[in-house]
Amino acid sequence: MSQPHRDTIFIENAHILERQAHAGDQVVLRLHAPEIAAHALPGQFAHIQCDPALPMRRPLSLMRVNAKSGWVDILFKVLGEGTRLLAQRKTNDQLSVMGPIGKPFVSQMKYSRPLLIGGGVGIPPMVFLADTLREVKGAYQPFVIMGSEVPFPFKSQPSKIMVPGVPAEVIAAMPLMDDWGIASRLASQQGYPGCFDGYVTDLARNWLDTLSVEQRKEVAVFACGPHPMLEAVAQLAREYRLPCQVSLEEFMACAVGGCAGCTVEVKTANGPAMKRVCVDGPVFDANIVFPPM
Repeated sequence: MSQPHRDTIFIENAHILERQAHAGDQVVLRLHAPEIAAHALPGQFAHIQCDPALPMRRPLSLMRVNAKSGWVDILFKVLGEGTRLLAQRKTNDQLSVMGPIGKPFVSQMKYSRPLLIGGGVGIPPMVFLADTLREVKGAYQPFVIMGSEVPFPFKSQPSKIMVPGVPAEVIAAMPLMDDWGIASRLASQQGYPGCFDGYVTDLARNWLDTLSVEQRKEVAVFACGPHPMLEAVAQLAREYRLPCQVSLEEFMACAVGGCAGCTVEVKTANGPAMKRVCVDGPVFDANIVFPPM
């Protein structure tokens, strides 16, 4: 059963189809939520009741969506009571889920070389966006960079896709991306085999420096991850004069714009203003969230 909320947000009694546990207290749940799956766009999220004993929901990004089969995947890391309880849920358990919520990423055909950067639990929106871009046959040549300081929530493999500017020893990739024919590389400072030893922005810079002036005009940056990472990505994009969209992570209560508990300050033509991450975002133009100093 589901019911629409504000025309675009649905409340569904979803049930868990699959559960995968990964190192670093990370869990992937596949939920049968056909209304959300039918309407979700990359960058949007779901607000999930983790347990009947815990009324306060938790906002979690959508990682994969199959509108035809009616399922969505979410990836989360156990950090507090809510995610601890959610991690204990089992296959066939039912969850109350609201979604899809928020403004999504917006891609444009003229930016045919999108650079996708995800850090930690900011990886899921990049997977969703990459999946969407590949559906436009031959239109995009994405490069996906994923960073993590805990084990990645998948078993990496040597990529079969070569990427200019990437050191030869940096070959670790997300298997799903290789299956899709999308170039990806992993970055970490934990010494994981095949990963780039440094920040995601350092690896992005290596790649950008191999592009010609004309090729850089085809690049747009999309990012999700911790605030310091997003700030660094925004600065990198500004340095190379690239359009950049960032998806913010923020604590939320209602997630539908009523409580204004997730507001952030942004720059506007009329001066500073407060915007709600849940409905005015979570995706923003990087220049209004991280304006030049």
